[in-house]
Amino acid sequence: MSKKEHQFNEIVRKVRKDLFGKGPDFIKTIFADNMAITTLKGNLTPVEKFIKQSPEGYEQIHRARTKMIQEYYKQNKPEELEEIVGSNLLNLFSDINIEEDIAISVFVFEKPIRGDYNPTAE
Repeated sequence: MSKKEHQFNEIVRKVRKDLFGKGPDFIKTIFADNMAITTLKGNLTPVEKFIKQSPEGYEQIHRARTKMIQEYYKQNKPEELEEIVGSNLLNLFSDINIEEDIAISVFVFEKPIRGDYNPTAE
């Protein structure tokens, strides 16, 4: 893992922990063109694991874990992430599979990101 990926992961982990009370157990980010694709495993809190047992609870958790994170990044400019990748964030796409407790976030930036997977980006 590159230093840039590690720094990116730590910021994403901190945001999730601050918002939901628990950060992911595992996080991995790869850079591809102008995107940072982040996989997060072990996201749910013990309370969420209990709540997901009902259909209403399942939907509530899914909505919170997708819409809430997207709204957070819209309202709070992710300057630290932008500094790391050297570009402005344009969009964030996020989803979570509640049953498997795995989430994916795709951060779309203005310019290609220099990194292990995209060493020629400018």
